[in-house]
Amino acid sequence: KLKFECSNDDFVLEINKEWAPRGVERFYEICRDGVYDEARFFRVVPGFVVQWGIPADPNVAAQWREATIQDDPVVQTNAPGTISFATSGKNSRTTQVCINYGDNAQLDGMGFAPFGKVVEGMEVVKAINAQHREKPQQGLIQAQGNKYLKAAFPDLDYIKSVSLVKEEAPAEAPAEPAATPEAQG
Repeated sequence: KLKFECSNDDFVLEINKEWAPRGVERFYEICRDGVYDEARFFRVVPGFVVQWGIPADPNVAAQWREATIQDDPVVQTNAPGTISFATSGKNSRTTQVCINYGDNAQLDGMGFAPFGKVVEGMEVVKAINAQHREKPQQGLIQAQGNKYLKAAFPDLDYIKSVSLVKEEAPAEAPAEPAATPEAQG
């Protein structure tokens, strides 16, 4: 599980390697390396998706732009709350991802392989600022990063940081009392 601390509150994603092993590996690497820190939610289409993943720093964006990963087979449907990498065609996934707001099963046949789902805070995901919808231009985000977004779209919600959720070990059950000789009779 990964906790996303955002400008509008927090949400938690649970990723599942059985669903899309390459996608999970890349997503974990991106989160671990801080690639999403300060990244804006630049595409928000109510009823469809919220998308992010272009790094805030254009130098970092340039490092990742050509670092594509091979496709995973689609074994889960793009149901509400699931997360998939954005793709522009075969084996083109890099850092951009989207969380499905609606039932987007039509994306399954286009190669969008879900690799996790929101398990806490879906109301936070749904409340991400949708005012600008698809107006931010991805080419300008790639070239200028947050300089462009802060000037043209200063009210976009964004990711402050991503951290691994520490799972607490289940408490051990008390030991069964040892049988006494009388009870063994």
